[in-house]
Amino acid sequence: MSYQEKKTIVSIFTGALVLAAYCIYAFGRYQAGTAGADDLKVWSGIMLIFIGIGIVVAIVIQIVFHILMSIGIAVEKKIQDENYDDKEIEKSIKTEMVEDEMDKLIELKSMRTGFIVAGAGFIAGLIALVLGSSSMVMLNILFISFSAGSILEGITQLYFYRRGVVNG
Repeated sequence: MSYQEKKTIVSIFTGALVLAAYCIYAFGRYQAGTAGADDLKVWSGIMLIFIGIGIVVAIVIQIVFHILMSIGIAVEKKIQDENYDDKEIEKSIKTEMVEDEMDKLIELKSMRTGFIVAGAGFIAGLIALVLGSSSMVMLNILFISFSAGSILEGITQLYFYRRGVVNG
């Protein structure tokens, strides 16, 4: 499995973890009655907190991933040839983590999926408001659709890495 695929899997896992944590926390507060359906200040605060948590968790997990990936490459190279010196190992690590034009093309094509899901969520949120749902429902539809769009973007990237991508 390539570096990009591993990095994408870690990002999908992180996004799913944060989304699950949000759903458990937010809907638990709603069920307990501490966050009312019309209290937009509370819901906005919860979402902002989880956006911040998501950013911090994503950064920390990516740093840990890169450290573990570098250690794994270094150990693999030392096992293959004990005469590998540190400069050769560092060069191997940098070579492994290079992004090329195909990676950029895959990223662009998969971003389309994320934007489609986020856009559909925005429209669904507006439709929910028109049909008489509370603003809380609309905000949660938006938040969940943006998070799901990010996760599906990662899944699409994995698909393109496995199947290949055609420029066009």
